[in-house]
Amino acid sequence: MHQNKLVIFMPSIEGGGVEKNLFIISNFLAKNLTNCLLITADINFKNKFKNIEIIKPLIPSKNNFPRKWKYFTCLIELIKLILINKNITVFAFQANFYCVIICKILFNINIITRSNSSPSGWSKNIFKKIIFKYLFKKIDQVIVNSLDFKKELKKKFNVKSLCIYNPLNSIEIKKLAKKKLSISLFSKKDCLKIINIGRMVDQKDQITLLKALNLIKNKIKFKAAIIGSGILKKKLINFINENKLQDKIQLIDFQDNPYKFIKASDIFILSSKYEGLPNVLLEATVLGKFIISTNCPTGPKEILSNGKGGDLYQIGDYKELASKIEKYNSKKYLANRKIKFAQKNLFRFDYKLNLNKYLKIVKKYL
Repeated sequence: MHQNKLVIFMPSIEGGGVEKNLFIISNFLAKNLTNCLLITADINFKNKFKNIEIIKPLIPSKNNFPRKWKYFTCLIELIKLILINKNITVFAFQANFYCVIICKILFNINIITRSNSSPSGWSKNIFKKIIFKYLFKKIDQVIVNSLDFKKELKKKFNVKSLCIYNPLNSIEIKKLAKKKLSISLFSKKDCLKIINIGRMVDQKDQITLLKALNLIKNKIKFKAAIIGSGILKKKLINFINENKLQDKIQLIDFQDNPYKFIKASDIFILSSKYEGLPNVLLEATVLGKFIISTNCPTGPKEILSNGKGGDLYQIGDYKELASKIEKYNSKKYLANRKIKFAQKNLFRFDYKLNLNKYLKIVKKYL
């Protein structure tokens, strides 16, 4: 019997780039399919979903609840759902391998997974590699969001995957960017305005950005904002205070509309150690901002066309980053060429084109 119900699995919704894609893809699928369900432990974002039934485990509705506990309770809900009705296909955005064990090994039902970040960040343990290689083979369709990511999976796990770029809603981004900015940090006209957006965790490595800014604090006038939240926020605050950068750098909590901040800036800096396909670089390109990014696996090099659409620097090299910021500040005319080149290549991330690719794959397994 063909599967006839789609179950989207995303236990922890924290408001980052992965979540943006979750909202866009889920709503598009729900618009074009019947019987779409979402299993999640977070209902704070329930207004982001349309025509999707939400199944939530009986735990407190708190975003700071441990992610592993969210995974566990949502996996229990998935098992309960399968026991009631096996005519489903699971589309996992998170806890992919746990879902594989339940769907393929325990119940033999279809599963599609979307991997969100490079294996460089989660496959260093030799035992994990062996287990992951086995489980990858069980998945009906592995979806990744960059060509470099696809090559990594093939090289490390001998897995065939499908690359579907993140669907980029340029119209919505430009519309939201017009909203009024409430902070005065970027109000001065005679200084360089720098922005970084991302969770304050080791992966995003904002400490490297702070070290670079500390190097140039007496060389150029600048104001910088880091938008996000996470377990390393206190560490970043301590560095700012110890180096007397309080009047130059501001940490801002997660923003539902980061686009107005990007629009008010001059330069966007990504400091990550690894990614998948970072949405923020696409959004900054839409808004015509110059980008300096780590050449991390995977995504930045692909988005920036090997440096033709922005500058790349080595992971953790704060001296190189500082040098590139200074270069931009003195030679903005060179940066404008790269901005235009990056914008010309945004067609790869066309909104409808990539959403229809998701729909085609899902229909295949329903």
